[in-house]
Amino acid sequence: MIGRIPALELSPVIDCGRWPAKAVVGEIVPVSATVFREGHDLLGCNVVLRGPDAAKGGFTRMIPVAPGTDRWQAQVRPTGPGRWTFHVEAWGDPIGTWQHDAVIKIDVGQDIELMLEEGARLLTRAARGVPKEERAAMAKAVEGLRDTARLPTDRLACAMEPSLLALLADWPLRESVSRSETGVLQVDRVRALYGSWYEFFPRSEGASLDPPRSGTLRTAMERLPGIADMGFDVVYLPPVHPIGTSFRKGANNSLDPGPNDPGSPWAIGSSEGGHDAIHPDLGTLEDFDAFVARTRDLGMEVALDFALQASPDHPWVSAHPEWFTTRADGTIAYAENPPKKYQDIYPLNFDKDYAGVYAEVRRLLTFWMSHGVRIFRVDNPHTKPVSFWEEMLSEIRQSDPDVLFLAEAFTRPAVLNTLAKVGFHQSYTYFTWRTEKAELQEYLTELAERDAAFLRPNLFVNTPDILHAYLQYGGPPAFKIRAVLASMLSPAWGVYSGYELGEYIAVRPGSEEYHNSEKYQYRPRDWAAAEAAGTSLAPYLRRLNEIRRAHPALQLLRNLRFHGADDPSIMAFSKTLPPQVTDNGSGGGTAADTVLVVVNLDAHAVRETTVDLDLPALGLDWADRFGVHDEITGADFEWGQYNFVRLDAFAEPAHILTVRPGTPP
Repeated sequence: MIGRIPALELSPVIDCGRWPAKAVVGEIVPVSATVFREGHDLLGCNVVLRGPDAAKGGFTRMIPVAPGTDRWQAQVRPTGPGRWTFHVEAWGDPIGTWQHDAVIKIDVGQDIELMLEEGARLLTRAARGVPKEERAAMAKAVEGLRDTARLPTDRLACAMEPSLLALLADWPLRESVSRSETGVLQVDRVRALYGSWYEFFPRSEGASLDPPRSGTLRTAMERLPGIADMGFDVVYLPPVHPIGTSFRKGANNSLDPGPNDPGSPWAIGSSEGGHDAIHPDLGTLEDFDAFVARTRDLGMEVALDFALQASPDHPWVSAHPEWFTTRADGTIAYAENPPKKYQDIYPLNFDKDYAGVYAEVRRLLTFWMSHGVRIFRVDNPHTKPVSFWEEMLSEIRQSDPDVLFLAEAFTRPAVLNTLAKVGFHQSYTYFTWRTEKAELQEYLTELAERDAAFLRPNLFVNTPDILHAYLQYGGPPAFKIRAVLASMLSPAWGVYSGYELGEYIAVRPGSEEYHNSEKYQYRPRDWAAAEAAGTSLAPYLRRLNEIRRAHPALQLLRNLRFHGADDPSIMAFSKTLPPQVTDNGSGGGTAADTVLVVVNLDAHAVRETTVDLDLPALGLDWADRFGVHDEITGADFEWGQYNFVRLDAFAEPAHILTVRPGTPP
């Protein structure tokens, strides 16, 4: 039944509690509910947060957030990993009601002694619930209320002392306590929300085109210091397994491979092994272990591609033909997205031997976890049953809660969102195709406000499959702009190798495929020459990642706010982290860390505008003047609500500003 004081519509709750909401250790999570009562008496409410050990994790007062809606909110902060619960307690506030009525009645001389005595009795009751060392203040207030030698207004003031009100805020007198339903919060390690990803093909590092020769895991290790120097946290590797020869693809996805074409790493499996083997050209498992160890030594993690598919030469095909779909002519169905055909890849069929497929996938994950992989980027998870992922990810979460999964689900929103709900820790997004101001603001607001409780976006600026037209025709400014957007808008972002060199040539007009795609051939690059020539974006990417690490506000998602700019090609947004967030999530005052980003989305022009800031969203008052420091150029400015901005895409397309409340420079 509904509570005496209803507490309804608890949030965050995912699909009526079917799946837990998501958070990471230390993340500030907003909890809200609709709370009301009959009549005019005042009420209060609070959040009770409990950790995995069921111990009470603090008493956090809630405040109204939208007058007239009965919506209340508080912020909580889980301090460790695991499954947390939370609920809202709603209660009558007799002291608050009395204070409201007493001020009115005593001001007009109505029921003076009655009101003062009722206040004294309420404070006497409240004193029983406060720590003993605090009771003296309560007793003093009671004594003042009953001191008939003083004026009524002075007696009332004894119950309105700021120190007493603060004490009552922490130890309220609560009546008719009612509770909401219970919400569940799955709390993961911080890397599930925050990190900078770098994707590269080991076979291209140390490779040669003449004569054709693959790089190895050992030669790829030589690239790791450069990646670490750019400030990346995660090194993502495409599949490192043997590649089939049947229907192997040649350069630029051709059906006529040359004798030295290495094939697509996603065509997994040959006579040399399957998903639990290393391609002989790359080295051995010992080499892989050394690669993982070296990555860790440099302060990074390895993410391994996990693609549940097979080449026609995979050992599965002969050992388990029931794991695939047989067509009417007796052949095994290859992957198709008509009119596209992928003859070098056989999709798995989960309906003929589900238990067998499940056991094999679980074995493979365990195998690579034993070799130090704690992050998996799952290829095309939307082409496998959602129920399979729900079961598998739940089991892995129980056995290895630190293992994370990124869903490469470029698919319809309902599918992408459901995969996130059932357990994927991060998700690719539609950011790559959002280039205009209006669509960027709409989409990122959706991610930060509506979806943040279940979906953690990873904004990749490019992938081996996606070279957006914006990059093909925007030149170096476009590469800077997209990197600023991805790294500042989202706590997780990623780049595919070659981005820092500004690789922009598509295989043909209108295509998003790279010319000479690394998916089908070696692509050795001269990193040192580009840096020496000053044409590499590596220093720029390094600076962006330095800024991210220096500012905790940028490591969160839910705190994203957009601001006004009258030019449709200039976008302004901020991220703010309140100061002194306590263990129970309370905080307030001006912002301890605020970053304001203003970026020119037009890669071909100089743009000017007036930026109109929502100062309360920055923790400031409307009339405040304050200093801002540009983290890219080092310049300092004095700003207020309205600010003129001029951004030259060819020089520096963005301001990344640290807000410094107080005296302007």
